Amino acid sequence: MLEIDGVPFEEAGIARLQAALLRGEVTAERLVEASLARIEACDQQGPTLNAVVTLNPRASDLARELDQRLARGGALSGPLHGIPVVVKDCLETTDLPTSFGSSVFADYLAERDATVIRKLWEAGAVLVAKTTLPDWATSWFGYSSRSGETRNPYDLARDPGGSSSGTGAAVAAGYAPVGLGTDCGGSVRVPASFCNLVGIRSTPGVISRAGCNPLVGAQDTIGPMARSVSDAGRVFDVLAGFDAEDSLTSAWSIAKPPRSYLDALNANGLAHKKIGVLRNAFGSSSDPHAAPVNAVMARALHELQAGGATLIDVELPDLGGWLERTSLYLLRSRYDIDAFLAARPQAPARTVEEIVSSGRYHPMLDLLEGIARGPVHPQHDPAYYPAWVAREEFMRAVVNLMDVHGVDVMVYPTVQVVPPTRKDCDSGVWSTLNFPTNTLIASQTWMPAMSVPAGAAPGGLPVGMEILARPGDEPGLFQVGYAFEQVRGHRFSPGLPAPA
Repeated sequence: MLEIDGVPFEEAGIARLQAALLRGEVTAERLVEASLARIEACDQQGPTLNAVVTLNPRASDLARELDQRLARGGALSGPLHGIPVVVKDCLETTDLPTSFGSSVFADYLAERDATVIRKLWEAGAVLVAKTTLPDWATSWFGYSSRSGETRNPYDLARDPGGSSSGTGAAVAAGYAPVGLGTDCGGSVRVPASFCNLVGIRSTPGVISRAGCNPLVGAQDTIGPMARSVSDAGRVFDVLAGFDAEDSLTSAWSIAKPPRSYLDALNANGLAHKKIGVLRNAFGSSSDPHAAPVNAVMARALHELQAGGATLIDVELPDLGGWLERTSLYLLRSRYDIDAFLAARPQAPARTVEEIVSSGRYHPMLDLLEGIARGPVHPQHDPAYYPAWVAREEFMRAVVNLMDVHGVDVMVYPTVQVVPPTRKDCDSGVWSTLNFPTNTLIASQTWMPAMSVPAGAAPGGLPVGMEILARPGDEPGLFQVGYAFEQVRGHRFSPGLPAPA
């Protein structure tokens, strides 16, 4: 088992790993070997998390090349030099298949790497594996026709959250220090909450979406998942920026990005902060699924105050109504996915309807079935324009609420309930359409949000706290998230077996 300064590889962060690389105490090749050993021990053996779809057969060769560069130049080749990473298997790669979670696309090879994949390579990261997701990212849960069911490393009988299921389980289990997920309605933040990770949804356009399948194109984001805010920030620095292949990245320059998002990391960052607690985003304390989450959040709120923050209880009238009126999945997703497929002549299927008609999708994906029944063009449905306009109104309502109360950010449980059991998911207690996740608030206002570990419910079940900031205020997320982490870090290992 590899240890770095007495810390097991599966818990070591980027700064520690790179310091060891510079001291010559470890090589990038050795880090990749440790990553692959961890995957072998935990993915198809032992706890059988089933978080990985495809291993990169060139990972060790790429790591050796990085070691040679370091030996020649005496310096790291980029901010992620030698760091193993895992990425969700809906980010296109030219040298590894990209399945989008679909058995139909098991052998599909893209003609170009996604922009974020190229940026990882340029930063010196080593992509070791691609991770599981539900077909076309259409579920909160870890069901996939391509790979089956992914398990939560903290409780193997429970779901790891979706749709970035594999990345959440893999990073939590120590396959790699960091990974990439995608987030349209909460697909980074739900698994971050359930797997005790930091997960970030940016303002749409701060990170390029080029080479990533859409769900609701203008709402989609790509983001890092990590075991600490600082590691997430290091990856965020690499990913953020303008991309000529994605016109939405104009949002990055409009946001007036900092030199580095790491500049916002301040251990005393909660001092003098005013934080709104969105009380009507909490579940009922009489609900046995929600009561444990509320108890964890109560302790987390006291910790925010201990760090110097002033808490102000707020409520957004008709929150449920806003979420219902601004949902675009059944109105827009068919059009966006079909357009994505039409631009890829080599794709084995050309429309969502073709995929669903083939029957080759996981039977638990009710949202995918609903999308296939949606309008061919969103403007053909009279409900589309009101929903599109309501989205802007919803964002203004949330930002105005923050301004009226003078708060810097708002917080609430990332998800109102504890990670669900596979039995409850299988039996229909929870479905994609009834699951009480608060991640939709940021998604349907197009605002940035971060889920951070807030503590554990009975049984060691992780609970995440979501931090919501104004559009373009990613630095505010990093400042509050990092400072909360310093008051009392809630990251703990899932206690899986170490490789032999």
